[in-house]
Amino acid sequence: MRTQRLQEAPARVLTYAEATKSVSAESTHGKRTARSVLLLHGYTHSPAQVAGLAEVFFQHGFNVYAPTAPQHGPGGGHKGFTAAQLVRHAGAALDVAAALGDEVGVVGVSAGAALATWLGAHRGDVVSRLLLITPLFAPRPRPALRPLTVLYGLRLPPDRVNDRGYSFTAVAQYLRVAANLPAAPVTGALRHVAVVTSPGDTVVDAGPAVAVPERLAAQAGATFTHHALPAGAGHAHNVIGAHAAALDPLYFDLYDG
Repeated sequence: MRTQRLQEAPARVLTYAEATKSVSAESTHGKRTARSVLLLHGYTHSPAQVAGLAEVFFQHGFNVYAPTAPQHGPGGGHKGFTAAQLVRHAGAALDVAAALGDEVGVVGVSAGAALATWLGAHRGDVVSRLLLITPLFAPRPRPALRPLTVLYGLRLPPDRVNDRGYSFTAVAQYLRVAANLPAAPVTGALRHVAVVTSPGDTVVDAGPAVAVPERLAAQAGATFTHHALPAGAGHAHNVIGAHAAALDPLYFDLYDG
């Protein structure tokens, strides 16, 4: 389900002062730093999901930007947004993060990792590193991918909400983004891609979760790391946040390569 609208990635060059209008003072060091990072939370979540990891990056000298996705966060409803809104949001967020540091990378969680990968592919001349945590490129069960992406992506049938509170129409917007990665990515900056998968994950298909970013890394000439969390440790799909704070140092190390 490819469309030109979802393959356009215009960039806007911002000054540090312009960028900080979008960022809380607690997330920056008061000046442009050598490195900055953009953190994109998962579907139905908010920046609170990545707050612990954001603090780890900040303590390592990064300026950090963790925006709220369209219609997410408290009272957001997380249903009515479109794929086009998601890519515009991601692109604008990258513009801000790029103005905060000389080198910028992106961390994405689940559906947010689909946006992060889209940025790494369409704006690989800017994004230097990617960390993708349980990335959503295809759902489980896999046969649901095409009807979800096409039918619900175009809002043809009435929306459905599953037992996790996921709107089929909303999830389909992220899947539409994932379906619009370029055949030949923009390259020049991307040097490292890391992926985290979880053995207890019943939400995403682990095959594409690894294969899609591995292919992007190969095309960009970047290094690639896949880290599978240990089986038997109780890890499911959501492996970041206060309940998984012990993993934040690992995630930073994977990002740093």
